[in-house]
Amino acid sequence: MSMLELGYASFPILLLMIFLRAPIGLAMMLCGIGGLYFAMGGSNMFMAKLKSETYSTFSSYSLTIIPMFLLMGQFATLSGMSKALFNAAESWLGHRRGGVAMAAVGSCAGFGAICGSSLATAATMSRVALPELRRYGYSGGFSTATLAAGGTLGILIPPSVILVIYAILTEQNIAKLFLAAFIPGILAALGYIITISLYVRRHPDAAGTRAPVPYPERIRALLDVWPVLLVFGLVVGGIYLGWFTPTEGAAVGAAGTGLIALVSGNLTWKVFVDSILATAHSTAMIFFIVLGAGMYNGFLALSQVPQELSGWVIGQGFSPWTVLMLILVFYLIFGCLMDSLSMILLTIPIFFPVISALDFGMSPEHVAIWFGILVLIVVEVGLITPPVGMNLFIINAMDRSTPMVQTYKAVMWFVASDLVRVVILVLFPAITLFLIP
Repeated sequence: MSMLELGYASFPILLLMIFLRAPIGLAMMLCGIGGLYFAMGGSNMFMAKLKSETYSTFSSYSLTIIPMFLLMGQFATLSGMSKALFNAAESWLGHRRGGVAMAAVGSCAGFGAICGSSLATAATMSRVALPELRRYGYSGGFSTATLAAGGTLGILIPPSVILVIYAILTEQNIAKLFLAAFIPGILAALGYIITISLYVRRHPDAAGTRAPVPYPERIRALLDVWPVLLVFGLVVGGIYLGWFTPTEGAAVGAAGTGLIALVSGNLTWKVFVDSILATAHSTAMIFFIVLGAGMYNGFLALSQVPQELSGWVIGQGFSPWTVLMLILVFYLIFGCLMDSLSMILLTIPIFFPVISALDFGMSPEHVAIWFGILVLIVVEVGLITPPVGMNLFIINAMDRSTPMVQTYKAVMWFVASDLVRVVILVLFPAITLFLIP
């Protein structure tokens, strides 16, 4: 069997292991190790590859940004920022029909700006917003669908852990990717708010109303969110202005949110230790997947599969836009079955060379940034698409009284909003690239 045939044969084996419920990191690692072993004949070069890949992965300076952003999210949760964000949004929007749900989306967007994780955003904001939604008569399916969709803003609005991974894989500028994600993130939040407005008009019994909050209380609630604005402005603004690198910015953000949590009185020694352990657990999980992907992608590079695939696509004479749409449809389908990090690590080394070889009338850097945002959005859709949307299961675990079928029915409205946004961003790349110098 040739190297190329060996590379192609690894795909069905990998998919079989994933469908048999093997952890994605382990599945990629085993396929990578097995492929390298057969490719190199069990030579000393194979053992050297195992050693060097493990060392280079865990000693990478670029990857240190991930635990810093995760720790920032942990401290942000403890400091009461999530509650302050929801209270501010609810005071201004809560009296409108569907307003409490709109406030939940707005607070998810704000919390996502200092968290960087979709699952953490969904879980944290659900604890704050779900009781209020039920208190004001919002139906169970509508409430859980809103929070599941709002949680996806955590990986789109910068800083984003997934964007960091994409930047490392494609060797792109992290600061520029953060800037490019900003406007699509705002569009996502606005799209969800419009979706809520349309949903409550179609289903008036799904949402209750609450009394308007006096303007002095609204102003006070708005002032309470200054820590969020401070941390977001310091981290993203500092990175963009060149005050510090993305990794240093993540450390500054973690220190800032930790200080805020300490001043608020929520950061005891036990809570601090629990935050460190939770961050270490999440980091270990991500790093293990990254290591497995490194092993597998190293084998694919040796087998020349990405290069052969890229050459084949170009040789067929397909339109660049046709290729892009097929790739995005692939992400939409498989995003329903796999988590976002695994999808990015598994597919970007294969699809990115294909996209890079096509002519979209833009510079290679702009194509890479634009493609990264599109991939992030369609992977985000997979988090709320039945039957295996990760955010749906997290929200359902926090509200056992709501049947999953009801959540499925309501969340499809938000999926439709996401698909409309993808079409807009595909047709008008300038929306994504507007802030890129």
